[in-house]
Amino acid sequence: MDPETRYMSLSFVPGTNSEQLPTPWKFLAAACSDGSVRVFGLLEAARKLVLVAESFHHQRCVLKVEVFLHTQAGGERKHLLCSAATDGSLAFWDITGPVAEATAALHRAGGEMQPLALGSPLLTVMAHSCGVNSLHIRPVPEGRYLVASGSDDGSIHVCLLEVALDGQVPKGTCLRVLERAARPCAHAAHITGIRVLRPDLLLSASVDQRLTLWGWGPGGLDPLSTTFFHVPDLAELDCWEVAEAGGGLRYCCVLCGQGLEMLQGTAPP
Repeated sequence: MDPETRYMSLSFVPGTNSEQLPTPWKFLAAACSDGSVRVFGLLEAARKLVLVAESFHHQRCVLKVEVFLHTQAGGERKHLLCSAATDGSLAFWDITGPVAEATAALHRAGGEMQPLALGSPLLTVMAHSCGVNSLHIRPVPEGRYLVASGSDDGSIHVCLLEVALDGQVPKGTCLRVLERAARPCAHAAHITGIRVLRPDLLLSASVDQRLTLWGWGPGGLDPLSTTFFHVPDLAELDCWEVAEAGGGLRYCCVLCGQGLEMLQGTAPP
């Protein structure tokens, strides 16, 4: 590959069958600046990293990837991947087949193989007018997924996805968009951090140094509160829940850029 390629984002592929083998290969998905989505096999014991699959579907710099695991009614697991690029598009892939094929090939050939093709995405959504610099996917009830993204243009896009079997393809998977909402000018600068806290709440952070809590419902996205933070040039946001003694929940958020800052707060009931 091009030696000047930058890796813009990484995501771990959970729940692979390789975890039960004597030499368990783990898999990482990567967003690459040369326009590719790549999947690597990692064997920690041997300190070995192998390119196992790739696609140049986006034809432009890929900024974000996130892998999520879907378990169907019969217990079958699907590895799904979302990639986001500088044109504002989100592509959703089923990488179950390539990961299974790569696992077999790596064990058969002692850790060497030719990269596989990822194929075509199951679904492509034009979410923004320019680059997607933040992405988060959270499972919600009934086997659905809430996908939130933030862009260079200051907008937020949220869509609710449903995973279903494709009757025209044996063991095929299809994705359907059930709901979509967009909030233009949600921030005054690039949105570089976004997290879905609950099915009805999400948090966004921007280079404009504002952290905003949003309510998500049938009417779209509504701002609930805004807090200013002190970290310049925000690069990422992460959040986790902390149970309180009285049975409530407190959210901790860490923001990183030129420095780190941690904020805590409670969400509305």
